[in-house]
Amino acid sequence: MNSVITFLSDFGLSDTSVGQCKGVIATISPKAVVIDITHAIPPYDIVTGTWVLRHAVSYFPPCNHVAVVDPGVGTARRGIAVECARGDVLIGPDNGLLVPASEVLGGIVSVVELTDPQFRRLPVSNTFHARDIFCPAAAHLMHGVSLHLLGPRTDPDGLVRLEERKAGAENGAIETTVAVINEFGSLALTAPASLLEQIGNPTHVSVSIADKVISARVVRTFGDAPIGATVAFADSYGYIGLAINQGSLATSLGIIRGNHPHVSLRPASDSDLT
Repeated sequence: MNSVITFLSDFGLSDTSVGQCKGVIATISPKAVVIDITHAIPPYDIVTGTWVLRHAVSYFPPCNHVAVVDPGVGTARRGIAVECARGDVLIGPDNGLLVPASEVLGGIVSVVELTDPQFRRLPVSNTFHARDIFCPAAAHLMHGVSLHLLGPRTDPDGLVRLEERKAGAENGAIETTVAVINEFGSLALTAPASLLEQIGNPTHVSVSIADKVISARVVRTFGDAPIGATVAFADSYGYIGLAINQGSLATSLGIIRGNHPHVSLRPASDSDLT
């Protein structure tokens, strides 16, 4: 295991929460290198956190990943560390956040519940387990503590899993949902871009979303469309994205970050184009 600990949360950067967590890690394991994935997950939005974590972890070498989007902090929900086949360990709440990332990392090898007070920062706050449980666990692992010492093993089949949001093409349309809305107001959908082939690789699509119907031209990159045009494209993860070139599609549609509405895309007829 190398010295990297990744960190993802919905904490934002307007207070000291992220800094406190990093300070705890540095106190326990001064040689640890903490790389922020993001701290801009919409508050309480486990679905977005899951998507972002899942698509980020493969860009790192095998390491420890702390992920905290935890509206159930202080309740009976468990804190866990998930050992993955690639050699990574995912650390955070047992609320569905970690499981999809574990699948990207080769699948789950073992899971422990983080219960041993020896490897916590004491006293443990009822509302800040990232600082007092999750980050200390990652730092102790980095400092040479064996995973099984952090707490008892637990059955991976008992982990919380989020409902799978399936996407597919049927009756000439792609049915999908919004996975993530980024800072530019662009929408990442749960539909792989390869589904466009199943509806005939159209040059334009009619998009039904949030009680609105819009048209979008299918492009390879933003520069293939005029500024202000609505576009559909294959994003950097290989999924369908929707955007306004140099504008905010989310704002135009009245969708806020953290919302995940259903989306239908079908080839556009001439009457759909504007």
